[in-house]
Amino acid sequence: MKHSARLYVGAIALLILSGCADQSRVSKTEAPEYFNLRPEVEKAYGYTHAVKIGNDIKISGAVSMDAKGNPTAIGDLEQQMKNAYDDLGKVLAHYGYSFDDVVVENVFTTQMAKFLEVSAYRNTIYTKQFPTGSWLEVKGLALPEFMIEIELEAHKAP
Repeated sequence: MKHSARLYVGAIALLILSGCADQSRVSKTEAPEYFNLRPEVEKAYGYTHAVKIGNDIKISGAVSMDAKGNPTAIGDLEQQMKNAYDDLGKVLAHYGYSFDDVVVENVFTTQMAKFLEVSAYRNTIYTKQFPTGSWLEVKGLALPEFMIEIELEAHKAP
């Protein structure tokens, strides 16, 4: 019985010490850091383009638009895609991130067949590793002129 009690006390002490020894595992509440690429447009539509919490960034879907929120490259899916990636690159750069830090990419398009024809452009964006994600064909996006919308999530190790 004495031996069992010592083992039990030893096990409890080990659990307590192991839990206290590594404080890096303790989650800390971090305030979200919001970023608006086009503040007036985002306010009008009721969204924020990106939010960073800790080392994670979530970026709302980027579309091909000008500074006033008007669609650009109308009818040209390839150029709309390039414009969206350009905006996404600006958001990533704001936080000191790059496309190498992207871990999730979701693409929404109204013309999947055309997107598949031009998707090789992504090889110039993701030069080290492709992120996880989904490609979805949808009936429509926020405005009828939009043919593609791309949202990202990024992570950087501490």
